[in-house]
Amino acid sequence: MLNLERLRTLDAVARHGSVSGAAEGLHVTTSAVSQQLAKLEREIGQQLLARSGRGIRLTDAGLLLAEHASRILSQVQLAQADIEAQRGQVVGEVRIAAFPTAMRGLFPAAIRALRSAHPELRVHTAELEPDFGTRDVLRGDSDLAVVLDWNNKRAPVPAGLERAHLLDDSADVALPADHPLAGRASVELDDFADEEWVSWPAGEFCHDWLMFTLRGKGIEPRIAHVAGDHHTQLALVAAGLGVCVAPRLGRPATMDGVSFVPVRQPVRRHIYATWRTDAGRRPSIRAVVEALREAGATHES
Repeated sequence: MLNLERLRTLDAVARHGSVSGAAEGLHVTTSAVSQQLAKLEREIGQQLLARSGRGIRLTDAGLLLAEHASRILSQVQLAQADIEAQRGQVVGEVRIAAFPTAMRGLFPAAIRALRSAHPELRVHTAELEPDFGTRDVLRGDSDLAVVLDWNNKRAPVPAGLERAHLLDDSADVALPADHPLAGRASVELDDFADEEWVSWPAGEFCHDWLMFTLRGKGIEPRIAHVAGDHHTQLALVAAGLGVCVAPRLGRPATMDGVSFVPVRQPVRRHIYATWRTDAGRRPSIRAVVEALREAGATHES
């Protein structure tokens, strides 16, 4: 009889591409992963891993068994979801991930509400950018992720995932307090064609959105500074080193040296919860989505 936990370990190695990546995803040591795989090899009487340069690769037998493991684990997930749904109780463990401003703006209130309403539910959180959160859900490392897209640049829903809208989050332009446009009631992004910008790191969805949006207005953006954290971006703006787009979720209401000015043609992020389709019947997933929506209702703009 094949051992489910050993199949889970093999599946993690196949998904992550390494023993160390599997160990990180499973929250165990690399030694534990190696031991589980060695036991699995003895059980089936075939080699599952082979050396490949400095890393490892799955053998033909390993690839074949990993494909079966993925399907078996998906069925187990469905069975767990059905059992939870049949009981109708919000219990067990749920792992949720979110990008920094959503984690800061939504998680404290949402998790506090979940603890109060469902004391037998254990919630574990991780801070991940949307692309990484989506990847973690697809891999099974997270049960649910909070992700985003923009009103003029939508993100597709990958096969095997579902999502639910949580809130819309308006964004302003953050200017140094002594900037000539700081006192305006509203501005257009075109007003900053000659400005230096503080942006998200290249490759992140929000950075790509900024490039797409400004270039769509005939502006070739001058990216002077890059920072993934919005508080760091705002500190650079306060120092007079550029302007940035500043979403309102998770943002301080005021900040010394910074003026927040609305955009005349509103700029909004759409924020969603996403989860694997085969987990959608779990009461815990539905409870987390509802708690996030309630937390988001106080920030809707």
